[in-house]
Parts: sequence; C-alpha cells; structure tokens
Amino acid sequence: MMEMIKIKRKFGFLSRLWRRNEGAAAVEFALVAPILLLTIVGIMEVAMALIVSSLIEGGLRDAARFGITGDTPPGVTREEQITSIIGDATVGLVEMSEIDIQTLIYPSFAEVGQPEPYTDTNANGVYDVGEPYTDINANGQWDADMGAAGVGGPGDIVLYKIKYNLPIMTSLLATMLGGADGKIQLSAGIAVRNEPYPASTGGT
Repeated sequence: MMEMIKIKRKFGFLSRLWRRNEGAAAVEFALVAPILLLTIVGIMEVAMALIVSSLIEGGLRDAARFGITGDTPPGVTREEQITSIIGDATVGLVEMSEIDIQTLIYPSFAEVGQPEPYTDTNANGVYDVGEPYTDINANGQWDADMGAAGVGGPGDIVLYKIKYNLPIMTSLLATMLGGADGKIQLSAGIAVRNEPYPASTGGT
C-alpha cells in the first residue's frame, strides 16, 4: 500500500511539473531569436544590395550620357570624369577604389562582347594558339572580346561596364546569392553610340 502511495506521489509530481509553463516564452524566444535576427539582417542586406545596384546602374547611364558628347572638362580626362560621375551617383555607398569600370570600343552594336574573328583550322569550335585571326582591337593577340579599351571618338560604339564586389555581413547570404568571401558581385552595362561631335573635342 505504501509503495502505491509513493508511486502516485512521484507521478503526481511529474504531472504537475509537466503542466508548469513558467519561463516557456523565454526558452522559445531563445530558440527563435537567432533565426529571426538572421532573417532581419538578410532582408536589410538584400535591400542594400538592390539600392547599390540601382545607384550603379543610374550612375552608369549618367556617365554614358556624358561620354557620348565627347566633352572633356578642363583639368581632367574623359575617363576621370566618367569615374567621378559614377562616384557622385552612388552617394558614398560604393568604395570607388574597389570598383571596376571599363569602356570598350566596338565596330558595331552587333559585335559588342563578341570574340575576334578567327579561322578554326582544326574545327574544334574554339580558338587555338597559332590559328589565323583578325586583330580588331590591335593589341597583338586574339581576344574573346574584341572591344578596344577607350571611350571612342565621334560615332563610335562604346560599351560601359561596371563590376563591384559589395561586402555583406552574412556570408551565408553571400553564398546563396552566388558570391564568395563575404561579398556579392554587382554588375551593369550599357552600349551607346557617340554623337558625331567634332573630332578635336574628344578622343579615345
């Protein structure tokens, strides 16, 4: 009889302990908080990446609008002014020393980003050293992109390109977005034709 009473008391205590919920909210918050914090930070960083990407694209368009005029402000080159325009447009959110800005000249819009023509003598579908090619950009070697560096002259087709590795705090998010080393790569490009300005006002 005494044993039965002891068993009932033990199970009664366990039953009362199971029904107690003091501190449950704190435990639940401790479990959810890291995930919630990571989600909030992730949303903020995605928003920042979208903002910076938009500013870079806008700055590139502004730079291209300037570039097509052939204007060269006193004391600076056209390339320096293009960089300055992009820097102003990104309002300090981009580290300009880390940004890659390229301007490439092409014979036509159809050839933007295209490789230099070559003769595929062994019919393997790729260029091999020694195969005849046309050196469109006159740099003495075959290139997978025929664009010649420069901002062009009157009537030239010019491709403006930007690449920027945006640092973010959540490396996991960087990996999910295709980045590495805690950074995601933002890029933008626009091809334009320079205005037929007098050759003396601009240059390559």
